This record gives sequence, C-alpha cells and structure tokens, in this order.
Amino acid sequence: MNKKNPREDHIVIVSNRLPFVLKKSEGGNIEVGKGTGGLVTAMAPVLKNRHGTWVGWPGYVQESDTDETMLSAIQSAASGYSVKPVMLTTDEVKNYYEGFSNSILWPLFHDSTDKCLFFPEYWKSYKEVNKKFALTVYRNADDLDFLWVHDYQLILVGGYLREMDIGNRIGFFLHIPFPPIDTFARCPWRFELLSAMLEYDVLGFQTIQDKRNFIGCLASILQHAGIDAKAEVDEAVSELQFDGRTVRIGVFPISIDYHEIILEADKSRGYKGAEEKCGDDRNVNLLGVDRLDYTKGIVEKLKAYQRFLTLFPKLHKKVHFIQLVVPSRGEIAAYVELKLKIEQLVGEINGIFGTADWLPVRYMFRPLDSTELISLYRASEIAFIGSLKDGMNLVAKEYCACNIDEKGVLILSEFAGAAQQFYQDAILINPHDIEGTAMAIYRAFTMPLEERSLRMRNLRENVKNRDVFWWLDSFFNAAIVKS
Repeated sequence: MNKKNPREDHIVIVSNRLPFVLKKSEGGNIEVGKGTGGLVTAMAPVLKNRHGTWVGWPGYVQESDTDETMLSAIQSAASGYSVKPVMLTTDEVKNYYEGFSNSILWPLFHDSTDKCLFFPEYWKSYKEVNKKFALTVYRNADDLDFLWVHDYQLILVGGYLREMDIGNRIGFFLHIPFPPIDTFARCPWRFELLSAMLEYDVLGFQTIQDKRNFIGCLASILQHAGIDAKAEVDEAVSELQFDGRTVRIGVFPISIDYHEIILEADKSRGYKGAEEKCGDDRNVNLLGVDRLDYTKGIVEKLKAYQRFLTLFPKLHKKVHFIQLVVPSRGEIAAYVELKLKIEQLVGEINGIFGTADWLPVRYMFRPLDSTELISLYRASEIAFIGSLKDGMNLVAKEYCACNIDEKGVLILSEFAGAAQQFYQDAILINPHDIEGTAMAIYRAFTMPLEERSLRMRNLRENVKNRDVFWWLDSFFNAAIVKS
C-alpha cells in the first residue's frame, strides 16, 4: 500500500479488462486498439483527465510477468490516467474467465441455470485471480484513494482487500442483473459471494429489481447462517449494518456520454450500406446491434421478424432488418452453437422471402468502430432490442442520443434494464412473445410522425438528464466521495 501523497479525488478503477484491445503482431510488436463494451463506454469519459488508475487484464495470455513493451504500449494509449495490468495464464483464462465468470455467474445472473457448469476448479481459480487483482490494487493505491471494483468477474476483490487491512472506501458496481433467490440459491458458493459483497462500503445495481433481489438473497441465505443483515428495499439508497460497518446499497442506472455522442452523430452522414434503398421512399431500416450472447434474444428477434414478414406481405421490400452481431466468447460452446443458429435462421428468412432486388435480413458478424456504428444508428428508423435479460443495454441509449431528427422509434424488451427508464416512450415487448413482437414491428413501422417525434424527444431528454456523469455523481454521492 502506497502511503505517500494520498489524493482524495483519485480513483482506482478495477475491472476484468483494461479499456484496450491488445494483440501481438507477427513481428512480436504490441498493437493497441480501443476497447468496447458498456464499462469502457461509461468509464472512458470519467477517467479522462482525472489522473486515476485503471487495473485490469490487458486481454492476452502471458505466462510470465508483464513485459515492458506491453506496458509502454498500453500506457501511451491511456489519456490522463495510469494503467496497471494484471496478467492471466492460459489456465486462469480457462477456469476463472471462461469458467466461473462466464459458465457460472453469467448464466446464473441471467436466469439461464441450464448453462451453468458448477465445477469446483472454476471456483478455486476465481478466488486465486480475484486475489491477484486485489494484490495489484494494494500495491498501487494510496491511502485516500477511492477503490471502485466493477462487475461479476471480481466480486471477491473487496473481501481480499479487507484481509490485506486496507482502510480505503471501496465501491462495487454490478453491470449485469442480480438474480432472485430461487435462482441464486442454486450456486454452491452463494454464501461466500454474498458475504464478499458486504465487504464493500457501497454497492450499486442497475435497477430497483436487482436491488430487491439482492436484499431478498441477504434475508434468506445469510440469516439462515445466523447472520443479521437487513435493509429497506424501496429507499433510494439503503443502509445496512454489517460487521460493525455501514454498507450502502443503491440503484444507479449506467449511461453514456450524451453530448459526445450527439457531436459525433451530427458529423455522421449515415452508414453507406444502410443508405441503399430498395423500392419507394417508405423504406425503413430496422436495426439490431448485439454482442453475440444468448441473453440478447437475437434468435427470438429473427423469428419475430420472420413472423412479421408472413403477416404483412404488402410490407415486403419496405422494411429491411439490419442485424449487427459483435463477436464474443467464441471459445465457449454455447456461443458457437448460438452463432450457428443465427446464421441458419438468417439464411432461412432470406431464402423464403428474399428476391433478386431485396434481401430481408442484412447480417453482419463483426465489430464496427464508433464512427460506423453512429452512422448506422443515424440511418435506421427503428431500433430493435429484444434482450431476454439485460443489465441495462446502452445500445438503446446510444440510438436515442444519435436520433437528432427525432423521428426514430425504439422497440425495447421489457427485460432490459433500460425499460425501467424508457417504458413510457419505447414500444415495450416480451421477446418470448413472437406474435406480439411481430405486431410491435408493424406498430413501429406505421406510427404517425407526430407520435414518433414526441416519443423520441422524451427518450432523448431522459438520456440527456441521466448521462454517464449523472451516473458517476450519483454513485459517488452514495459513497460519500468527492467527485
């Protein structure tokens, strides 16, 4: 623990990944690219020029200690903050990341217990890697630094820091949903996970339902073990007395840098692929942007679109479904199978309904840079988000921010965290209801301009008033930290 020159406004961010994508070229040089995902999107503007520290895995395996070439490459890519990499071995990536994090916690927290693989070796590795992260924080934090741990991969870090006798205030934010007791109770290490979460000074969740689920699990699991842990559910920020400390529990829906995105959107001229129009001026682009994951409901969306085409043949050649799927976790069997299902369904829809001059589904399996993505948002009249379970879904907020002309429509799953903010102005769907979702597409297509404009204006105002800086300040105020 560094005890020299503590800075009260200094933040140490701890996440599974650094905000970069690193890879080695054939010549052995380190190539650094910008990271993607909700955390990077949210935290990049926060750490910019704050002189903080980001602790995380750089994204590639290295059995030995950090090499200077890699360290200098990622540090030069950081703007206004320092980077402290945590290196993982091949076995740790397999057991901690692919194993416990993404084959136990991810499906468990997304109500997909049939995909959970409760292997003891995964739990062992999860503990070891969380301790490795905690040790890196311990070696690089000053006494007054606020330590902010992020997401399900690192739940145990706070507990290990307490064992190292750190007295700093420590916060934890869960970016994904927290499951109800009947789901969470299936985890063999439920008690250890809950106990570790209570080692933090402030716990943040995306929605009030996530907070309720967490407190419900506390009441059931910990009290069965003879531990008293009670908190009021409906308070904006609840306080819980535990082990002589006060733990604050709040709801802080994550967001985006609204003003930065609208500046980029204003420069955009529209994605060239999306601008191609077939038929008359009433052509509409229906846009899906999802990471490859079974929680995103991509298969269900395609089935709903297929049903839409069946029900409304007169709208053929007038609606074009652009589905962007960003590659993810290709080493996990469930994701390989999902990709195959998606591609089979895309082929089936295009084979049944496509013509020489019209492709019903334009499918892209690749990442897009921010400029391309914003152009795609601008060129699409309807955003289609059908998550089966989602912590927040920043695509919904990005789409609204980019909709400068305020003529777009947002179709949004009621199971996405964003639905709790957008329920009045988005068209909410149950993605399991294929027929109902098909009708929602029709409703979006036929919605009068005046109604579209009013709804989108309200959605954009919502995002503007609760942007990433509002999220940051809300969490810091709960943590009693000067932002």
